[in-house]
Amino acid sequence: MITLSFKEQIAHVTLARPQKRNALNYEMFKQLDKVIKTIKKRKDIRAVILDAQGQDFCSGLDVKGVMAKPRQVVSLLFKWLPGNQNLAQRVTLGWQELNVPVIALTQGRCWGGGMQIALGADFRIASKDASFAIMEARWGLCPDMGASLIIPSLLKADDYQRLALTAQPIDAVQAREIGLISAIEENPMAAAEVLIADIIERSPDAIAAIKRLTTSAYRQGHRRQLAKETWSQVRLLMCKNTRIAVKNASSDKQYDYQHRRSW
Repeated sequence: MITLSFKEQIAHVTLARPQKRNALNYEMFKQLDKVIKTIKKRKDIRAVILDAQGQDFCSGLDVKGVMAKPRQVVSLLFKWLPGNQNLAQRVTLGWQELNVPVIALTQGRCWGGGMQIALGADFRIASKDASFAIMEARWGLCPDMGASLIIPSLLKADDYQRLALTAQPIDAVQAREIGLISAIEENPMAAAEVLIADIIERSPDAIAAIKRLTTSAYRQGHRRQLAKETWSQVRLLMCKNTRIAVKNASSDKQYDYQHRRSW
């Protein structure tokens, strides 16, 4: 479901579950985590291209599949210390910990967990038909894959909250206007190859240093934020309003929410 190949010092990582619109199941999280660790060990790699098979980059979490097995939910959220990254956060933030640029190529739906994974890349090049959404609120949940560390460097608070609170998709033009993506291209792969050709003319050590400095500049106090992300999600998973949200998202009948808990 996740493929990894190497060509001319470029690592190609592909989401390969097109029959399910590349919806993320538990196995894909594990495979992405392993792929990131594999690339991290390769000092000969100069860049990473992250793309997907089919019409959609990723339609988000395979909610029914993952939620059907509580053990998988626990595995995604588990961490030894509150400020550590759990599995769900590593598949987003892991790209930023590589010492090479990562370019995500998106088409069609780039929603929910798929969008958070793309946010971990250094560049996001979209096709004209791409759409973007933070979908967690639809299921009564909050984004918890580490994207809250990255969003402040890209979006104004009101633009982010509009996406997160409404769970409504925006198109590629809107995404470019608010800074969510780097570019819209007729041929994203060709555009990525041109960008990489320019980058690899520079010293690989200079590239690594620049990326590390840039990442650290935008991730101050990240351990506390990661702990808040996970704790918020755990509380939501135990909340009755979350179960109501899942029912509302899964059927035509709409149920009333209870009063908000103390936060």
